[in-house]
Amino acid sequence: MKKITTIIILLITCYSARAQEEKEIDNQVQFWTSINSTWRFSDHWGAMGDFHIRRDDFIKDPNFYFIRAGGVYWLNDKMSVAGGAAALWLASPALDGGFNYALEKRIYQQFLWRSENGRTRFLQRIRNEQRWHEVLDPDGSVDRVRFSNRVRFLFSAAIRVFEDEKKPRLVLSDEILFHFGEEIVYNTFDQNRLFVGMTHRLNKEWSFDFGYMAVFQQKYSGYQYDLNHTIRLFFYLSPDLRKKNKSEDLPHYPVGGIE
Repeated sequence: MKKITTIIILLITCYSARAQEEKEIDNQVQFWTSINSTWRFSDHWGAMGDFHIRRDDFIKDPNFYFIRAGGVYWLNDKMSVAGGAAALWLASPALDGGFNYALEKRIYQQFLWRSENGRTRFLQRIRNEQRWHEVLDPDGSVDRVRFSNRVRFLFSAAIRVFEDEKKPRLVLSDEILFHFGEEIVYNTFDQNRLFVGMTHRLNKEWSFDFGYMAVFQQKYSGYQYDLNHTIRLFFYLSPDLRKKNKSEDLPHYPVGGIE
């Protein structure tokens, strides 16, 4: 009888432990807007800079503020490499009802390649980031700084659905992110960002995209996830300062983009 009781207790304990680790998904609604700029000074050299704002509960509460800057080198009109630094201020609820902000510092490197096939323009990007992000105590003080290295793979397609090339294009894109570090044990997979929307060029220098992005992010526990239903509105400023533009379609393209 004692053996049976012991087995039952063990089974209940194992079941309870497993139940506590079942996947938990927190659904949220967000709004994300940004200005992404790429300045081309010559056939090979240029600069880039982004500024992002993301809000929770659509626009009610802050989520983060982000700024990035760097240099760009065009290998040709289809491929470029870039690198630079960035800073992000991530909001979290404070004990007094306001918000605390944890600072994240980054350096990054990226390779971008674009191509065109028929009615579709493709863009692929690999970005590597070294990140130092503060971990805050409940009172808002810095407990420690966590280091991680993150690798990101972006694939995007802009499809011409109208005969008139000046009309908006349909955009489908997906970016998957992995990160690594001493404290990253259960969530080597960081997040996935799936975007569906439209893009439109306003003139030679300005364009924008607008649509829905689903951000599915795994937390450090491994079994908890955020599913952020995000309304995204990004603006792109891409002046070409070369004396002679090679085409009206501007082979100079934005190389910044998603945070």
